[in-house]
Amino acid sequence: MDIVLAQRWVHAIAAAVDEHEGMLTQLDSAIGNADHGANMKHGFAAVSTALATSEPTTVGDVFTEVGTTLVCAGRGGCVRLYGSAFQAMGGVLDVPRADLSQFAGGLAAGCARIQQLSAAAPGDKTMLDAYIPALMVFQRNSEESGYLRTVAEAAARAAEDGMRATTLLRARRGRACFLGPRSVGHQDPGATSTALIFRALAHVVPSR
Repeated sequence: MDIVLAQRWVHAIAAAVDEHEGMLTQLDSAIGNADHGANMKHGFAAVSTALATSEPTTVGDVFTEVGTTLVCAGRGGCVRLYGSAFQAMGGVLDVPRADLSQFAGGLAAGCARIQQLSAAAPGDKTMLDAYIPALMVFQRNSEESGYLRTVAEAAARAAEDGMRATTLLRARRGRACFLGPRSVGHQDPGATSTALIFRALAHVVPSR
């Protein structure tokens, strides 16, 4: 993961949330405020604008810029959690090029920051139910000499499996938790946007 790839990933996220804004809104309409799609689109549009004038010297600089923009300009708690996660990633990736182990460490730092701020746990029907399975794929492969593309593709599939599994879960965090058992049967919008983020990574990583 170098600076250019980090930037390409973030721009791919912006494109993905723009394309799937309606789906995210529809999912959030069932168990939330019906604003997750618009909030994600707004936040990552601001990120794309910020990156256009930034001059990063490390991978961490890219992610810190992303995180700060989402925290400051983002709307909605979920978007700001993503911002905090990217800030945490930026804090540990102070290198011009991160190897697989370093990148896995960055993802772990981002996940830990989300858990710290949200007090959510696996199974609570949140973004973590997609994030943690993807992170585990990176951690299992972090000491091997595998290609980032292969690992990113496996991580995206794991995130998507976790996303789909939230349909059967009862929400225990966020606005959806007030629905109690009525939250069961609906896919979590935060887990869905997380899956989009990891799928975007798999799309931009070169095959070699």
